[in-house]
Amino acid sequence: MNDSTIVGALLGLIEGLTEFVPVSSTGHLLLAGHFLGFKSPGNSFEVLIQLGAILAILSVYSVRLWRLAADLPSSARARRFVGAILLAFLPAAVIGALAHGFIKSVLFESTALICWVLIGGGIILLIIDRMKLTPKYTNVMDYPLPLALKIGLFQCLAMIPGTSRSGATIAGALLLGADKRSAAEFSFFLAMPTMVGAFALDLYKNYDKLAYDDIVTIVVGFITAFIAGVIVVRGLLDFVSRHGFALFAWWRILVGSLGLLGLWILG
Repeated sequence: MNDSTIVGALLGLIEGLTEFVPVSSTGHLLLAGHFLGFKSPGNSFEVLIQLGAILAILSVYSVRLWRLAADLPSSARARRFVGAILLAFLPAAVIGALAHGFIKSVLFESTALICWVLIGGGIILLIIDRMKLTPKYTNVMDYPLPLALKIGLFQCLAMIPGTSRSGATIAGALLLGADKRSAAEFSFFLAMPTMVGAFALDLYKNYDKLAYDDIVTIVVGFITAFIAGVIVVRGLLDFVSRHGFALFAWWRILVGSLGLLGLWILG
């Protein structure tokens, strides 16, 4: 096993452990890659290994997804839920496609920005977690379409690396009246089209830049991301129902602070 394979496995593990919790998987991957001296063509590795996390959530939710698909022809509730997910996905799809070059070439390159966004997002998440909010929505199947669209607008904030896609959607859902468990679950479902779209767009933009060694590294990262993602998805809903998001908020602040310290010491 060569060095790039080991780095790919390590980064895949980070992706799987952080994708579905509000700490920013992309921010963690870019910081780790910076300090490990790892650079992928077009910053594609960080997006392409999300396929492992996508398959992780699809495998965990496979029974529920099949049931939902079977109910679509006869259930207005099922159709409304699928419509809510697609509506929430739409803002990120449009903005992500239009701003793809700027996001990858400018925002992904600013390591200090990632650290500050991690810290700021952690403080915001800590404040929201401690607010005495009264939930109005407790079941993702019953989220109104306007609520879904607003959550989708919050998701667009995650195009700034360090923000966290799950963190933005969960925080937005909480502020808009969702309870903690359903907010996390809606984030899971919204991750499916969002991550598939990001994966497809990045592969289309950068497939010609990938060499054989890059593909091997991505495959190794994908496998470890899948395994770690399954573990996280299976346990996260119960964890946040009991403990909230404070642990993730403090973790963001810690990682962002250590990143700034590392940049100050090492450059």
